[in-house]
Amino acid sequence: MAAEVKELKKQNISPLLMTLEVGEDPASQVYLSSQRRVAEMAGISYETIQLSEGTSQKRLLNTVDNINRDPYINGLIMHVPLPPHLDTKVVQWSISTQKDVEGVTPQNLGRLFLGVPGLMPCTAQAIVALIKSTGVDLNGREVTVVGHSDIVGKPCAIMLLKEEATVSICHYATDKRGLLEEHVKRAEILIVAAGKPGLIKGEWVREGAIVIDAGINSLGDRIVGDVDFDSAKQRASFITPVPGGVGAVTVAYLMKNTVEALRWQISEKG
Repeated sequence: MAAEVKELKKQNISPLLMTLEVGEDPASQVYLSSQRRVAEMAGISYETIQLSEGTSQKRLLNTVDNINRDPYINGLIMHVPLPPHLDTKVVQWSISTQKDVEGVTPQNLGRLFLGVPGLMPCTAQAIVALIKSTGVDLNGREVTVVGHSDIVGKPCAIMLLKEEATVSICHYATDKRGLLEEHVKRAEILIVAAGKPGLIKGEWVREGAIVIDAGINSLGDRIVGDVDFDSAKQRASFITPVPGGVGAVTVAYLMKNTVEALRWQISEKG
């Protein structure tokens, strides 16, 4: 990405990524600093707008609209969770499709579902890239996705279906019925993004499986994933740690999406 940005700057084009935050969430501060550091490495300008926790829905939507209209801003991240009096979906869906670098708007998610080029969710892209980095042939592989969120579980499943993998999606009801272990044990590739520490026990992991843990949970003074890492790594052929695994690659894809958003905006201007 740094090489691409360097070439763009030779044409006097400089990408700018804007983050919008309401209130101060300690977890967001860690993510913000990581984004800023990687943006600097890539040569992407990075700015933050901080609004007070009591900001009204109307004011927040006006701020998003101003960013949408600003031709110098190429990408927008709306940090969540938002305070409870704000409607997260309404705010996220108001982001311009061409500036939606997290791939959270209905237009970009619809493009992903239909196989049309667009801005895809960064974490899902990172997970698929990590799997492919192992050199595995995805054709017909048994994949189990634990978690069905709109920006991780579902997009991951769609992206892997396009690679001709055999995908099962599990969620809280699978666990409630006592069937989660059965699905996990069958997985040649296991993706976990449920937000529940220690949900996946190491003995459930199939011998030689690829394990991607996208869970981020605070446990005392530690950050842990959804997979019992120490026991799972004894059985997995590849496994991502938390922290330092999926999150790091997600931020890199955020920068990639910013440059793709910029190119999209340039092409629309003709």
